[in-house]
Amino acid sequence: MAFTLGSSSASADSTMDTVISKTLGTAYKFGGTSTAGFDCSGFTKYVFNKMGLSLPRTSQAQYKVGTSVSRSSLRPGDLLFFNTFGKGVSHVGIYVGNGKFAQSSSSRGVNITSLSNSYWANRYIGAKRVMSTTAYKAVAYD
Repeated sequence: MAFTLGSSSASADSTMDTVISKTLGTAYKFGGTSTAGFDCSGFTKYVFNKMGLSLPRTSQAQYKVGTSVSRSSLRPGDLLFFNTFGKGVSHVGIYVGNGKFAQSSSSRGVNITSLSNSYWANRYIGAKRVMSTTAYKAVAYD
């Protein structure tokens, strides 16, 4: 694998790890929602759908669901939101652990990026947890 999802190796992490790994390198496509090409929210929606969770279609709508999480409490599977156009939420990725997130960027397609990269760090808005703690623990730590 190109990355490791946190310290646990149970099924939620491993399912997400597998889905993301299979999409790495997929080209960016505006409005894309499949392995033929993803935009940022099409990518997050696709990954969560493969894990049995339904997300809204756009990054702005995804930002309205889930529970806010502080940056210091991030765990794999949390959605990370960014302001890339100066008008509020315009980009979303998935935290994968170790200070990194998976995303579909217009310049690189699906890739793993460091949250401490200055471009992303300066545009970070916040994070949302869309998997319940109970469901996550039941799946991830069994």
